[in-house]
Amino acid sequence: VQLVESGGGLVQAGGSLRVSCTASGRTAAMGWFRRAPGKEREFVAAIKWSSGNTYYRDSVKGRFTISGDIAQNTVRLEMNSLKPEDTAVYYCAADLKSPVGTYGYYLDYYHTEGNYGYWGQGTQVTVSS
Repeated sequence: VQLVESGGGLVQAGGSLRVSCTASGRTAAMGWFRRAPGKEREFVAAIKWSSGNTYYRDSVKGRFTISGDIAQNTVRLEMNSLKPEDTAVYYCAADLKSPVGTYGYYLDYYHTEGNYGYWGQGTQVTVSS
């Protein structure tokens, strides 16, 4: 599976941006991670197609929304009320596995980048103060 990202760019604090990602094949879940300068890559959000459940890191809840179209193998991340600390390279990721578990299990599962087998090349999001 290949992942191709688009969107991102430069915006002032408080503004909005959208990043999108299209997969070349079917996936079980797709997510977004980000890596800020000098920091490790971290989980941002994920969506599990079979249930439609979404998962977010605490710092983006209420500001970011992940959505998508399984028929188009596309996932989007709408980012509102952006802050300078959201500046990072945003990576799309895909998981082809369908583990069985509770919501809490999936919350931990999708936070873990090792559970994603496929990654996009990354797209820059810069928020100026």
